[in-house]
Amino acid sequence: MTVFDELKARGLLAQLTDEEEIKELINNGKAVFYIGFDPTADSLHVGHFMALCLMKRLQMAGNKPIALIGGGTGMIGDPSGRSDMRNMMTTETIDHNCECFKKQMSKFIDFSEGKALMVNNAEWLRDLNYIEFIRDIGTHFSVNRMLTAECYKQRMEKGLSFLEFNYMIMQSYDFLCLYERYGCNMQFGGDDQWSNMLGGTELIRRKLGKDAYAMTITLLLNSEGKKMGKTQKGAVWLDPEKTSPYEFYQYWRNVADADVLKCIRMLTFLPMEEIEKMDDWEGSQLNEAKEILAYELTKMIHGEEEATKAQESSRALFAGGNAAEMPTSVLTTEDLTDGNADILTILVQSGLVTSRSEGRRAVEQGGVSVDGEKISDIKALFSKEQLEGDGIVVKRGKKNFRRVCIQ
Repeated sequence: MTVFDELKARGLLAQLTDEEEIKELINNGKAVFYIGFDPTADSLHVGHFMALCLMKRLQMAGNKPIALIGGGTGMIGDPSGRSDMRNMMTTETIDHNCECFKKQMSKFIDFSEGKALMVNNAEWLRDLNYIEFIRDIGTHFSVNRMLTAECYKQRMEKGLSFLEFNYMIMQSYDFLCLYERYGCNMQFGGDDQWSNMLGGTELIRRKLGKDAYAMTITLLLNSEGKKMGKTQKGAVWLDPEKTSPYEFYQYWRNVADADVLKCIRMLTFLPMEEIEKMDDWEGSQLNEAKEILAYELTKMIHGEEEATKAQESSRALFAGGNAAEMPTSVLTTEDLTDGNADILTILVQSGLVTSRSEGRRAVEQGGVSVDGEKISDIKALFSKEQLEGDGIVVKRGKKNFRRVCIQ
């Protein structure tokens, strides 16, 4: 199976231009490709997983990745998939976030000896001369055609700012600069980026001539991949200070039955032959598949030791036991009344609910348990002695839990 064939078999490719040329480049290790990352936070999340895994997969085949950090475009904000305008970030915040990205990407991509590049588009965007830019670059874009792009349509009713309208031109200019500076001949992005990406391909060919080499490929489920990073409690981050290895493992351990094999195909590096044997798995076998998925991805981000700890703790929880490595919330004596903590205080202080009223509803609806026992009384109390040592395991619903102890 060629590299290109494997990408298709894993469900990673959707739309693309110049398929035969793309096959030639990828299969022979001649692709110099980029994927952009918008620095809106100081950590990547699991929604970036697909792009990172793709970069690693292609680099292993001899191709050269360019991780483009949007230090310039991040000051505008991509309107794709958004119903309102993004809050403006300062230059300092963006630069800090870019530095954080570098550390996390190094777990996937080998940047040594020029095998990959990390580039910040602030290098060519922040100091642009406006008149020169609209004369040299803007002339290659049709406003009428831009307004038909999917990334703008959903914003037209609520109002699309001129600032955001420039995003397509900025992203297209990125590809031109990467092509001219680093020989970048291919770009990857989510299916919601198709219009922006085509803009870059067309800009290169119009400005440099029809013989200019530039391709575009989109990832089949990158938009869905972004949704992977969101849970009821917020994003699932790659930074262990934001999402512990155990929480990270548990997130993947709890994916839907219908999604687990799809995730294994797209996100792990298990051989396709091994994955294909799982196609007929059902029932309890899907739980085994979820453990495989969770372990492989946790090992990739946090290392084998942490992945093993997380797996053991998860199995202990599912078996109804206690687990030392699960997320822990620590109470203080100030949280106690007459030497006891009530269940609503425990739920709020552990972060399993945001308010006592939410906690009350969770208990009344039968969604709270402590050490495997369902709690039905909103006035249930737990003594200081119960909270000492390993404490108690508090669970809300099927997926949210904390070990709660006292300091």
